[in-house]
Amino acid sequence: MKPKKLLLTLSLLLFCFTVGFAQEHTEHASDGVTSEQIFGLLELPFLLIALVFSFLTATRLKGGKFGAGMKLLAWGFVVMAVGHIHMQIAHIFHYDIFQNLFGEVAGKYLWFIALIITWGLSALGFYKIYKASKV
Repeated sequence: MKPKKLLLTLSLLLFCFTVGFAQEHTEHASDGVTSEQIFGLLELPFLLIALVFSFLTATRLKGGKFGAGMKLLAWGFVVMAVGHIHMQIAHIFHYDIFQNLFGEVAGKYLWFIALIITWGLSALGFYKIYKASKV
């Protein structure tokens, strides 16, 4: 299967899974799933698409200054994706993964560190791309 068709198929499957998951929880949850939670779930396929295309772009640029900046952005998107999945689990199931694994205090610090890593990688990636684009 060609990469474009595979990517489109995976995106559509993830979208269908997300909508079905949200609908299932709306029908069976005692307190119901809010529209905010449904829209939060719907953003995950778009985050996945951004993640896939950022790595595809970094690979296509084959290193160099632009490729190095794009690779940093892509890794920032990975950390962001993990954070968004964590947030959705916390909002829908009221289960904080970081707190349960690392304790209340360490979990909050790790969440803050993840934010700093995401912002740092994104900023450094954009800066490298900016510096490479100056002629």
